[in-house]
Amino acid sequence: MKNQWMNLLVGSVRVKAQGKGVERLINACVRNDIAIWNVKKHGDHIATFFILLKDVRRLRVVARKSDCKLYFVGKAGFPFFLKKMLTNSGFLVGVCFFFVIVFFLSNMVWGIEIKGAKPETEYRILKELKQMGVEKGALQFLIDDPETIQKKLTDRMDVVTWIGVELKGTTLYFQVVEKNQPKEPEKIGVRHLVAKKKAVITDMFVEEGQSLVSVNDHVTKGQLLVSGIIGKEGQTKLVPARGKIFGETWYKSTVVLPLHAKFGVLTGKYMEKHYIAMKNISIPIWGFQKPAFHYYEIDQQKRPLRFWKWDLPIYYERVIFREKEEVERNYTWEEAFAKAKELAREELKAKLPEDASIKGEKVLHQTKENGKVRVELHYQVIENIAIPQPIVQGD
Repeated sequence: MKNQWMNLLVGSVRVKAQGKGVERLINACVRNDIAIWNVKKHGDHIATFFILLKDVRRLRVVARKSDCKLYFVGKAGFPFFLKKMLTNSGFLVGVCFFFVIVFFLSNMVWGIEIKGAKPETEYRILKELKQMGVEKGALQFLIDDPETIQKKLTDRMDVVTWIGVELKGTTLYFQVVEKNQPKEPEKIGVRHLVAKKKAVITDMFVEEGQSLVSVNDHVTKGQLLVSGIIGKEGQTKLVPARGKIFGETWYKSTVVLPLHAKFGVLTGKYMEKHYIAMKNISIPIWGFQKPAFHYYEIDQQKRPLRFWKWDLPIYYERVIFREKEEVERNYTWEEAFAKAKELAREELKAKLPEDASIKGEKVLHQTKENGKVRVELHYQVIENIAIPQPIVQGD
């Protein structure tokens, strides 16, 4: 037969036919659609051939009408292999148990190594990891991925600047950079301080260099504020100008806010589904019911499964359905105006440096159009306007 793999799957039998009616038997098999192959003649009245296991009963019926006897002298295929394995079920169970144990051991966390942390910091990190379920013996596909672990640790640990997390095999490696480490002194070359924008000087604090402006002076963008060239003519030297020059600057902001809006918020309720996935095929293993939420967002997490030191083409997939609730927000004209001013101030503060402050604000224009409030505001800001400018040859 052409399809040898199918023969192995369904099973085949080697038959020895002996008697004067061998030819009649073979012809009868062909007439009754009994597939035979590898027919060999071993004498005048002896022949061997193969048939499918499922055709054995039909062959017996055909053989009764022919003058020959049948002997089954061989067998091959999966059904016979399975029967043999079931006979030796203890061995089969042992092999399966071995592979299951190796699989689970390959997907567990067996080591946690932390570098760059003091003993007390390392203790705190291990304590936080335990609360997150990350410890020796935990299954890798049931804990967070390294990026999520890194983010959670950074948010919870106020004594570290940065934590790097990497999973290699069955070991999690943590590289820690703690805060309050001595910094190398900053090397500053000779320079001037110039204005970064148009402003009116309100306060000055010059550490080094020669001041060229005074309080209440109007300055323009790029104007020299503190010179890095000090000393008398003929006896000058170059220094890195340092200091802060505070000036009053001006900003404009425009905010458009709808009086009526709908948006979704998470309620905190969720449900999970777990799958074993391979390419585009996902087999559910836990959480078969449909989400009971009308509105939800989906968070998918995929982790490759491992066997020994190899990544298998099989993934553990965790799908989280988080319930969302539609909220309707309505403002009156006064409420929308106040909220727009609040949003504009917050947006401006996010752009300004820490040492800047808002001195005053003024509404330039406000309108109500198409169910929206449009507000234009003008702000007076006190900020450090000095930025460095390297001294080049010829200054």
